[in-house]
Amino acid sequence: MGLFDKLFGGGKQKKVSKETAETRGAHMPDLNIPVDEKFTIHFKQNGGKFLYCDSFSEISQAVKNIVNENSWQEHPFYVMNPELKKKFAKENISFTNISRESEVFFTTCEHLIAQNGSILVCSNQLMDKKLNELPYNVIVFATTSQLVESIGEGLKTIKKKYGHNIPANITTLKHFQANEGNSDDFLTYGSSSKNLYLLLLEDL
Repeated sequence: MGLFDKLFGGGKQKKVSKETAETRGAHMPDLNIPVDEKFTIHFKQNGGKFLYCDSFSEISQAVKNIVNENSWQEHPFYVMNPELKKKFAKENISFTNISRESEVFFTTCEHLIAQNGSILVCSNQLMDKKLNELPYNVIVFATTSQLVESIGEGLKTIKKKYGHNIPANITTLKHFQANEGNSDDFLTYGSSSKNLYLLLLEDL
């Protein structure tokens, strides 16, 4: 994958594409760059913390590093998804299903949106919670196959995946800095800024 090769070794580096994309203004049209590179650039501009892993053992180590970095050893992770609990059951972390008992929300997502570096979630991840009802610290576990170009493409994929049972509470996580400006994206309306870590597992 484009930028992942450059960040983590392998492949030929294409300096022109990366440098030009990073120096363009926020309202300039995107260059014709790979979806993974575009997402990474926008996600970091939004203030997100990005951890790319090519195996689950690396994901496990990344979780340990995040816990140690923030001294969360005694803090349970707020998790709504039982499958996520099972997947990380062997990690040295505890879980709670009560949000007020936790400083960290641990979740999956539906898609990663390259167009603006946001994370598309819905009631499958949030149930009926609003973003401002969740802990300030968020860890998202996602895979590279969840990368899509735009919000429209993500919504179409959700519709195709769930058919007539389209989940409710569809929104995007985009504000990763306290001083983030207002967004004109209707899916971020009413959202609040979060300290967000993205654990991205290579699965392609």
